[in-house]
Amino acid sequence: MSNDTNISKRIAELLLEAEAIKLSPDKPFQWSSGWLSPIYCDNRVALSYPDTRTFIKKTLADLIRDEYPDVNAVVGVATGGIAQGALVADCLELPFAYVRPEPKKHGMGNQIEGRLEKGQSVVILEDLISTGGSSLKVVDVLRAAGIEVAGMVAIFTYGFETASQNFAEKGVKLQTISHYNALIQAAVEHNYVTENQVKSLSEWRLAPDKWGK
Repeated sequence: MSNDTNISKRIAELLLEAEAIKLSPDKPFQWSSGWLSPIYCDNRVALSYPDTRTFIKKTLADLIRDEYPDVNAVVGVATGGIAQGALVADCLELPFAYVRPEPKKHGMGNQIEGRLEKGQSVVILEDLISTGGSSLKVVDVLRAAGIEVAGMVAIFTYGFETASQNFAEKGVKLQTISHYNALIQAAVEHNYVTENQVKSLSEWRLAPDKWGK
C-alpha cells in the first residue's frame, strides 16, 4: 500500500475520535491479565461510525489484495474480528468464516464457524494485537483442520516485543494498518496527551507487565 505512514496515522486519528482508543496515563485501566495500562482499545466501537468503518474496511481489503492475492477466504477471530472480517470478505468477494475461542458446547460442537476445506489458503483478520496469544491460538485451530494460513492482518498493534517473538515462533506473518507509534503521533498532534504523558506511555510499552507497579 502507498503512503502507509499517513494511512496508519489517519486510522489512529479515527480510532481516537470514535473513542475506540482511550488514553488515560494518569488513571490507568486494568486488563484481564492484571496488567495496568494507560491505553484501552476496543475497535468494535469503530463499527458504529460508517465513515470510519468503511475506511478501515477498504484499507484492510487493499492490504489483503496487495499482500495475499491468492487466498480464497477470510477468517475472523472471535469476537472482535468477526464483524470487520465479514465486511472485508464481502468487499473482496471472498468466503468468510470465524474461529471461536473454544468449541461450542452444544449442537455440532464447532470451533470453526463457516465452511472451510482442507488445503484452503486463508488470511486471518483480527481487530487488535497485544501479546498475540489469543490470535495465534486461531492459527493452531486452523492448521489442525488442514487449513493453510497465509498470514494475519489486524487493525491495530501495541507493538510489544513479546508479540513479535510469538508470531515469529509460529511462523506467521503479521501486518497491521495502524500501530502504537502512529497513535502516539496522532495523540500529540491533536492534544490528547501532554509531553509528560507521552513519556509514561513510552515506558509502558517497553515493560507493560511492570508499569504502574
